[in-house]
Amino acid sequence: MSRRSSTVGSARSRVLSAELNDGSVSDSELLAPASPTLNLKEAWDEEFSDKVDPSVAFFYKPRTVRVLILMLVGLVYLALFVLPSEDVVFNLKVGLGAGAVVFVLIGMLQFRDGPFVRPHPAFWRCVLSVSVLYQMLLVFVLFQSKHTMREVVLPQLDPSLGVPLPERSYAGACDLTPATIWDQMDIFVVAHALGWYAKAIVLRDYWFCWILSIMFEIMEYSLAHQLPNFAECWWDHWILDVLLANWAGIILGMKTCQYLSMKQYTWRGVTEIPTYRGKFKRTMQQFTPHSWTDFQWEGTKTFKNFLAVIGLLYLVLQTELNAFYLKYLLWLPPPHYLNVWRLVYYFFMALPAVREAFQYLSDRRCKRLGMHAWMATANILTELLIIVKYGRGEFPEPAPWKVKVGWAMLICLISGYALVRFGIRGDSPSLASSSGAAGGRSSGGGKRAARVAAGSSFAERSPTMSRTNARTPRKKSS
Repeated sequence: MSRRSSTVGSARSRVLSAELNDGSVSDSELLAPASPTLNLKEAWDEEFSDKVDPSVAFFYKPRTVRVLILMLVGLVYLALFVLPSEDVVFNLKVGLGAGAVVFVLIGMLQFRDGPFVRPHPAFWRCVLSVSVLYQMLLVFVLFQSKHTMREVVLPQLDPSLGVPLPERSYAGACDLTPATIWDQMDIFVVAHALGWYAKAIVLRDYWFCWILSIMFEIMEYSLAHQLPNFAECWWDHWILDVLLANWAGIILGMKTCQYLSMKQYTWRGVTEIPTYRGKFKRTMQQFTPHSWTDFQWEGTKTFKNFLAVIGLLYLVLQTELNAFYLKYLLWLPPPHYLNVWRLVYYFFMALPAVREAFQYLSDRRCKRLGMHAWMATANILTELLIIVKYGRGEFPEPAPWKVKVGWAMLICLISGYALVRFGIRGDSPSLASSSGAAGGRSSGGGKRAARVAAGSSFAERSPTMSRTNARTPRKKSS
């Protein structure tokens, strides 16, 4: 057999393997360029991986035995010589904290890599480890009573907790005057803008962000009978929130996405840069994306995409609502560090989780939902279970009939649109998806579509539908 025919046969077998991929092997490994001398992993490394600077190669080599020895030495030193105590509460706190640190360390060493490689794959393995710890914590909280959590557990973490929160209503004076507007200006306006900037970075889609922004205001209208701080003036909902704070965050976030999408990604090692200024700049760039992928959700293309976008919309809204309900039910003041840490965690967890969800939706060869997306979904829905359990007897007032009618009309409208778009017209999701997956699949034919690239925010390992080449500088076409 000639060398050319063997290469063609190898390529065909790889494409067939990709069709049968169960998710245990990354698609970029299966679809790596054919090479008679490189196996799949080596071909993937040569084509897609982040080029390691020799001066920092130490941080990219496995050091499992050394880390194990250092971990055990640290535990012996802290447990026997630094922190011996007879205080039961102190020992409990230190033991739980040390156990969490050890678990994150184990996850950093043993968990599979996620879709990102910047600033380092180990960082995203730590994020995944934290998500597992958070899930176990949520399960523990789920099996406690709200009184135990309010009056026993949380006050042990912070003695200032355990006190009912004074809920503030923003609908007291709704005259549209400079004085009333100024009275509504607080730290939450800045939080709105920062939150929507983060959501734009995560979702990377104007329409998606605007739909979420409007839907959250509708949720506030709908749930104002349960949470007093959801009661706001009409101009607070639609002017201060939607048109000012949310709009500013979305615009800045999408401009950041556009910059990262059009940027030429060229990477040199620190030792190859002659000036100290250049070395410092390259070091800081390690905390920026290795390459970038635009998300095109195309929720009206197929019924699968429609359901996936509705599901993602629901999960994002539920994450927002969980923050308010957990704060209310557990008596956590808004500025408390537990609330802040939760928001920071969800931002870093959402980055790879949404990327994996996009991959699962857009690439028909991807058969398994990524671990970050799986854990994020589990976290959100377990929080919802806690809210349902702890909320019994807390919200006796029924929903107003206007809210019920409004939601019934919205559900009928969405269902009717889906029926017309995907039912009466006879659109077949399977046929639509077979002609090309959603999300900007390349139109360069079967071979080009097969070799989807592996770039994204903070450098994605998984294949994507469009990629800014991380090795060959090239400006992305419009």
